[in-house]
Amino acid sequence: MATDAKKRKPKVIRSEEGKRSRHDEQEGRYYSEESEVDLRDPKKDYQLYKDTCDDLQRLMAEIQDLKSKGGKEVSAEIEERRIQSCVHFMTLKKLNRLAHIRLKKARDQTHESKQKVDAYHLQLQNLLYEVMHLQKEITKCLEFKSKHEEIDLVNVEEFYREAPSEISKPEITSSDPHQQTLCRLDWELEQRKRLAEKYKESLASKEKILKEIEVKKEYLNSLQPQLQSIMQASLPVQEYLSMPFDCMHKQYETARHLPAPLYVLFVQAGAYSQACAHMKNYSQPYRQDKKLLVSIEGSVEEAKALFKPPEDSQVQLSHAVLKYDIMSSCHGAPVLDDESDSDAEEEQTTKRRRPTLGVQLDDKRKEMLKRHPLCVSLIVKCKDNSSLNLTFYFLMNLNIITVKAKVVPGSELASSINAGELINTDTVLSGLYPGDDGKKTPNPANQYQFDKVGILDLSDYISELGHPYLWVQTMGGLHFPTDQPQPSIVADNTLSASHMEKTIKLLRSRLLSRLSLYKQFASLEHGIIPVSGECQNLFPAKVISRLTRWNMITYEDYVVLPYTKDVVESGLAQETHLYYSLMIERGTAKLHGAVVLNPGYCLIPPLFSLCLNWKGERSSRNDENIRVMESEINVYYKELSGPSPGFQLLTNQLQRLCMLLDVYLETECHDNSVEGPHEFPPEKICLRLVRGPSRMKPFKYNHPQGFFSHR
Repeated sequence: MATDAKKRKPKVIRSEEGKRSRHDEQEGRYYSEESEVDLRDPKKDYQLYKDTCDDLQRLMAEIQDLKSKGGKEVSAEIEERRIQSCVHFMTLKKLNRLAHIRLKKARDQTHESKQKVDAYHLQLQNLLYEVMHLQKEITKCLEFKSKHEEIDLVNVEEFYREAPSEISKPEITSSDPHQQTLCRLDWELEQRKRLAEKYKESLASKEKILKEIEVKKEYLNSLQPQLQSIMQASLPVQEYLSMPFDCMHKQYETARHLPAPLYVLFVQAGAYSQACAHMKNYSQPYRQDKKLLVSIEGSVEEAKALFKPPEDSQVQLSHAVLKYDIMSSCHGAPVLDDESDSDAEEEQTTKRRRPTLGVQLDDKRKEMLKRHPLCVSLIVKCKDNSSLNLTFYFLMNLNIITVKAKVVPGSELASSINAGELINTDTVLSGLYPGDDGKKTPNPANQYQFDKVGILDLSDYISELGHPYLWVQTMGGLHFPTDQPQPSIVADNTLSASHMEKTIKLLRSRLLSRLSLYKQFASLEHGIIPVSGECQNLFPAKVISRLTRWNMITYEDYVVLPYTKDVVESGLAQETHLYYSLMIERGTAKLHGAVVLNPGYCLIPPLFSLCLNWKGERSSRNDENIRVMESEINVYYKELSGPSPGFQLLTNQLQRLCMLLDVYLETECHDNSVEGPHEFPPEKICLRLVRGPSRMKPFKYNHPQGFFSHR
């Protein structure tokens, strides 16, 4: 093996030297191969490359087979194939060089083409810039306007028709637009000269008419005192005929100083009052309805001062200048007297300290919540001589209207502990329209103003300013969009007129319902359920269960009651509602109840939740009959409305609740193991005591038969 290695080693050296020599020859032929590239076909070279690779693959496979056989006789064949492989490698190298030369030439050609494209693109940009410059110049020329174009000349037909021939010159101007324009300008000048003369004549006529007007004004001014004396003498007649023209005239004179929303409210309320009176009495169309009185209150002088410019500083400055001129004219130089010096010293000594930040914020809040000096008073009266006194204020910086209410009953009301909240001035108008509690400002822009002066919520100032209900804004013609704040809001007469009648009716209904409830509560506190004669047929003659307690509770107390959970979860109980608790007793049975009284009573009925304490605690959750009792009161409330407008609904519901408790107790099964008489002997006539798997009791009362049945 060593001898074989020694023999093969010189061959390898020779082969390497041969390769180096061939490489040097190829380096020498580099530039000739560049020219050869242009003569050779790339496709044929590619095919030659594939054939060479196939031959190499074949030769390598043969060498591998020969080596696997082994032996001395195959070494010559291996050497021969190795030489052939080297030749193929040389061919591949040449093809590789040719490919690189082709790639370089392609890149050079691409670069030259790019340079040509860039040159052409630059030329195009230059041409486009020149075109744009020329277009600008053309536009300037087309948009050029001469002074005569600003003059509104008469049209050509009118020019030839009215202008004299020495000015129009039709034989020249008809074919020459330039001369035509010049002649039209001459005609315009001539017309303006004529108009100037006419203007002077009109001024002279105006002066003459003004003098005549002054003479007539003097006559009318002398007539005014006589008219006033006549009006003063006619006051008794106006009072007798209920036609207070003088009072109305003074009111409308004062109304001129009202802000726009209050003025709209005053005018529309007065118009509605007159319309109601006109419907009652056609013979006196200007008579005002005595059940709706509108008036203006407040200081007119302060309202006038709001629109006067501050003249004090100008007066003081003029006095100072006059004093300076007098002193300088007398002495030749300005002289300061002792009085002025003492005043200056006194001002310096009495100079106040700079207010703190808290004081400044308080001043800013007061200025932000400032009301207009004038307000509108609206008195809504009812048939029983009760009245609802409303006073409307306008917050000038917030641009909203607020209202304060006062209930004046027609007769003296009995004292009631739990009924005071019904006529409370802060809650009597709450919920007049659904969802309008009057605790938030309706103007979205006010929130930005509050942030600047540190006001968290307007509800902290409502007791002083009044409630900004939405219906109050509507009566003043104000409408505030909710999507975005508006910088200025305009009072709309049509908006106020469209809502005036409905709002007045709602106010009257609210007043009557609250006073009716007040009287009912005074009886309920003493355990008496007042039932009118018209509603006696809704109940049997004998009702044994009695109301023993009727108290007012808070919203928090109502929420914690276990048998009111369903009402709270359904959202039927809100903080703006009134809440009351009741207890009805018969023997050992005690029926507890919680009542939700909506501000819109009686259009929205009260809502009852019940719990019976008798042989355990029973409610709608564990006793189906308690649930039916609640349904009899809450669902079938229309049967208990009574005569229109249904103010007796609450007392009728309570009386029916007493009746239902009697039926519930009297139809219960008696425990025979207990000796003695029944605690609740059956006194009601029932067709069937129970019905169905749920053992429902007959709670429906049938009049005039006088028996109870199932629904």
